[in-house]
Amino acid sequence: MEKALRVYAQVLRLVRRLPKDSRPYYAKYARENFVNYRDIDASDSKALDELFHRAYNHSLWVLNKYSVDESAAQKLKDVCFDG
Repeated sequence: MEKALRVYAQVLRLVRRLPKDSRPYYAKYARENFVNYRDIDASDSKALDELFHRAYNHSLWVLNKYSVDESAAQKLKDVCFDG
């Protein structure tokens, strides 16, 4: 649970780097996705790792869409892949 909260916090920090008019949409999108998966078994590390990797990859896609430097997602990458 703690790692999921750190991932969510990093995603929201990245949302702040997006253009102002797109921030509400992506903040809501992130929250909905994290809420939708809150019932995943915390002991299922494979499922959690898959979700964290998807969160990272999707964040990169959004950053690229708005021409935000991918290096902004380094902290998210560290949390998602290193724990």
